[in-house]
Amino acid sequence: MPNSRPCRLRATARILPLLLAGLVAVTAACLAGSYPAAPGDVAAVIGRALGLSLPAPADGAVTAVVLDLRLLRALLAYGVGAALAVAGAVFQGVLRNPLADPFTLGVSGGAAFGAALSLSLGLAALLGTPLATPALALLGGGATLAAVLALSRLAGGLRRETVVLSGIVAATFLSALLSLVKALNEESVAGIVFWIMGGFQGRGRTELALFLPCLGAGLAAIWLYVRELDILLLGETQARQLGVAAGRSRLVLLAAASLLTAGAVAVSGVIGFVGLIAPHACRRLYGAEHGTLLVQSALAGGALLVASDVLARTILPGGAELPVGVVTALCGGPFFCFLLLTGPTGGRS
Repeated sequence: MPNSRPCRLRATARILPLLLAGLVAVTAACLAGSYPAAPGDVAAVIGRALGLSLPAPADGAVTAVVLDLRLLRALLAYGVGAALAVAGAVFQGVLRNPLADPFTLGVSGGAAFGAALSLSLGLAALLGTPLATPALALLGGGATLAAVLALSRLAGGLRRETVVLSGIVAATFLSALLSLVKALNEESVAGIVFWIMGGFQGRGRTELALFLPCLGAGLAAIWLYVRELDILLLGETQARQLGVAAGRSRLVLLAAASLLTAGAVAVSGVIGFVGLIAPHACRRLYGAEHGTLLVQSALAGGALLVASDVLARTILPGGAELPVGVVTALCGGPFFCFLLLTGPTGGRS
C-alpha cells in the first residue's frame, strides 16, 4: 500500500503534540503544590523511579511528596480525563448528537447518588475502608445504566431517541433523590456538595487501583467495536445493510462508555465538559474517523484535566484548592457557547 507510510506519519504528527502536552501537564502537576520541589529534584525522583542512576534529592521528603502524592494524583487525573473524553466521543457517535457527553444517560447522577448515600450513612467509617464511597458510586452508575437500557427497551428498543429520553428520565429522578438525601441529612450536605463538584484532593493509590480496571475494560470493549461505531454514524438502516448488528453494537458501546463514566465519577466526583471539549476539538482539527479520534480524544482529555487540576491547586493563595469541576465548568461554558454559535462543524456545510 503506497500511501500507508504517509498516513502513519500524519497520524504520528497529530498525536505527538498531544503526548507532549500531557507530559508537560504531568510535570507541572509534580512541581505544583505548597511543599517546594525544584525541577531538578522532581526529575531525579521520577528518573530514579524509572530505574535511572541519578542522585537522590538532598531532601528525602521530596521523594515521598512527588511519588506518593503528586504523581499518583496526576496519573489518576490523566486517566479520568482520558476516560471522560473517550466516553464523550462514543456517546456523540452512537447517539449521533454532537452535544452528547458522558453524562447524557444519567450514569453520573447514579454514581453521585451512590456516593451521597455512602457519605450520608458514613459507610467509610462503618466498614473501615475508604473504598466504600467510590464502590457505591460505581454500583450506582451501573444500576442507572441497567435501568436506562431496560426502560429504553420497554419504550421501543435501543434507538437513540428512546435511549436519550430514558437517560433524561433517570437523570431527573436521581437529581430528586440526591436532593432528598441532602435534605434528610443536613450534617453531610457539605461533604456531598464538595464531592459532587469533582476533584482529586486526597485521591491516590487506592482510587487508582479501583479506577484502572474500569478504564482498561471500557477502552478494550470500545476498541473492539470501533468499526461499528463509524458505521453507526450512517444510521441504523444503513448499518444493517452493511452487516452490522446495530442493536448489539449500540448496547456494547453504551455500556463500555458508561463504565468509563461511572469509574471516573466514582473516584473524582462529577467533572463536566471534558467529554464535550476534547472530542469536539479533536474532531475539528483531525477529522471524525473514530480509530484516530478516540486516541486523540483520550490524550487531549487527559492533558486537559491534569492542567485543570494544576490550575485548581495553584489559583488560590495559601494552599487552598478549588474543586477541579469548577475549573472545567469555567472553561467549558464558553466552549459550549462557541459550539452553539458556530454549529457542530464549525460553520462548514
